[in-house]
Amino acid sequence: MYQALYRKWRPLCFADVIGQQHITDTLRAQLRTERLSHAYLFTGTRGTGKTTCAKILARAVNCEYPVNGDPCNQCPACQGILDGSVLDVVEIDAASNNGVDNVREIRDEVRYAPTAVRKKVFIIDEVHMLSSGAFNALLKTLEEPPAHVMFILATTEIHKVPATILSRCQRFDFRRITADAMADRLLQIAANENIHLTEGGAQLIARLADGAMRDALSMLDRTAGCETVDEQAVSKSLGILGTTDTIRLMEAIRCGNLAAAVAEIGQAYEAGRDLSGVMDQLLGLIRDILLVKTASGAAEGMISPAYTVSQLAALGEGLASTELIAYSRILQDAAGRIKAATNRRVEAELSIIRLCTMGAAAYDSLEGRVEALEEKVKHGVRVMVSGASAPIADAAPVAAV
Repeated sequence: MYQALYRKWRPLCFADVIGQQHITDTLRAQLRTERLSHAYLFTGTRGTGKTTCAKILARAVNCEYPVNGDPCNQCPACQGILDGSVLDVVEIDAASNNGVDNVREIRDEVRYAPTAVRKKVFIIDEVHMLSSGAFNALLKTLEEPPAHVMFILATTEIHKVPATILSRCQRFDFRRITADAMADRLLQIAANENIHLTEGGAQLIARLADGAMRDALSMLDRTAGCETVDEQAVSKSLGILGTTDTIRLMEAIRCGNLAAAVAEIGQAYEAGRDLSGVMDQLLGLIRDILLVKTASGAAEGMISPAYTVSQLAALGEGLASTELIAYSRILQDAAGRIKAATNRRVEAELSIIRLCTMGAAAYDSLEGRVEALEEKVKHGVRVMVSGASAPIADAAPVAAV
């Protein structure tokens, strides 16, 4: 039976976890020196490896032949945990087991020593979903569990976890995985799976995954049926604009070419693109242009790998920072409205019209509006005055009195 890539390629040891070396190195050092805590709290955005590291840690503390802090994955204990036959390692989904009675069951199980391995490990995923009563029931057990018990809590919303729980755990913050590290991993997996993934396709998937390796592998799974998984194939499979299309749309907006910009939206709609995603892509491009304009030479490490500095600099000509910020506000408002709109195409086209015919009300201040006009004049961009029939550059000089 076919297995999803994110399940098939889930890391089995700390050495295989990418982008979280600050955590894996610490955990391996604790395992080597046997200075383990009784309770851990893993927090971070989705798909960054929290549950994966929890499962590796559960095997590592029970492994009969650990290798430099990593589980061997070959001994009976590791094999039993991997196939689920060892009942002393329990994974609980707090989203569906969030009541006081569920926690009381855990509290009762804690009293008994493990039967097949050295330590009982309770992995509680999405722990922020526990009710306040359940958290209170867990407090005492979490503070002073028996020596044979370890708790590993995982959450994507750390602000919902009570301070009384936080103070009883060792907290590890999982970072978003960088696009470059994710793209390298995707290329490696694609080579092993005989998927013809290009570097451009890997970079686009990595950018869209927004730091979540699981999302990236799911996207690769969706595009794997294409003969060659390049940028165009990824764009079609995932319903997004390609890099060239996004740049073309931004160029039309920059020049105030309303007809061309609306035509681009129409083509995206006819091709089945997600218009909310199109607005999000355009917002990401504007963010990169703003970074290139304001961060100078330091921007290269912060921009999306889908664009080059020269492309972004060219798109930013004639656009002041205040104008780009105004663009971003219009797009952020549009993203919220498009999701609830009965006709998404009309709402997207209205947003594009607002961008191409942006008035003074879109700016934070009069100074921002003046700065935007000065930037256009400096780069020779024709500026239309509201209510006038000719651009400023072509207006007749005023006769001296």
